[in-house]
Amino acid sequence: MSIIKPAVALFILTAMVLVYMYGRRLYFLFSHDVEPQSVSTPELLSERLPASVNNSSNNLKNLFELPVIFYALCAYLFITHHVDAVYVYAAWAFVCLRTLHSLVHCTTNIVKVRFSLYMLSALVLLFMVMRFGVDIL
Repeated sequence: MSIIKPAVALFILTAMVLVYMYGRRLYFLFSHDVEPQSVSTPELLSERLPASVNNSSNNLKNLFELPVIFYALCAYLFITHHVDAVYVYAAWAFVCLRTLHSLVHCTTNIVKVRFSLYMLSALVLLFMVMRFGVDIL
């Protein structure tokens, strides 16, 4: 079983959110004739963009928080040959939950749903990390 496939899937999700974010931002900036210098810092850009456009940027930031631990854990498990079915299923659960979180965050942004998905994914990752900790002791 490969732990690399879920890690690659999460990387693809991150790339898709990046493309989506820039598409939304550029469309808004060009369609509203926003002078580039007026949004020269992240704070100024955030002030100018409506929440519906900014959500994908916030989601992209989320994809560089918990997933960094996930990537490191997957790499370590792969390199040390500690991968088993439990890790792979947990990894896919994490990726699926993060994908759903991104879909909600970038579209409807229903906070209770988004938060629930985030927490569930965090718990799956916590399980993986704690299991790893027990395995190496």
